[in-house]
Amino acid sequence: MMSSATGEAMDKGRNSGSDVWRWVLLVARIALAAVFIVAAYAKMRPQLDMPWSLGSVRTSLSMFAMQVDSYQMLPASLVSAVAHFLPIFELALGLWLLSGIGLRWSSLIATLTLGTFFAVMVRSYALHLGIACGCFGPGEQIGPKTLTRDGSLLVLALIVLAGAFLTRRGGGGFVSGSGAAVPNMPSSRVVTQ
Repeated sequence: MMSSATGEAMDKGRNSGSDVWRWVLLVARIALAAVFIVAAYAKMRPQLDMPWSLGSVRTSLSMFAMQVDSYQMLPASLVSAVAHFLPIFELALGLWLLSGIGLRWSSLIATLTLGTFFAVMVRSYALHLGIACGCFGPGEQIGPKTLTRDGSLLVLALIVLAGAFLTRRGGGGFVSGSGAAVPNMPSSRVVTQ
């Protein structure tokens, strides 16, 4: 029969690796959420030192619509709608990821979104369109640097997605009482013989 001290030591050794993974996943999830929130902000922030107002945000989104149109993938009738919807979607997705609620779904949507963005950028680069990315606002030309950055963000999203599906819910892994994914904190264990 194994002593309680030996059993606790084995559990502690087993959990230390998963604790590290949980913290890595938490940091990756927060970083991914920040990427979406910053991208949304960069698209909506007033241009040309204009003060924040509904009109200045509309102007920024209209400028973003020109970048969306430069990809030459959407009919003219959809360009403005996509340009006005996308930053709000990115902001909502970033906040959803940050909350940790429904992490499997939010990380899946984030991965699909970044995969789509990356594919569109690769297509545009392969066609030598020479356009601005529009990822974090105006002015970034699509090239090896932006493709590497967005490819890395896609890898980050895949890590969060894998972590969301591979971690256990409830007792071990992540605490999911409210659905939020936060690492378990160490607790004392009472072992009776």
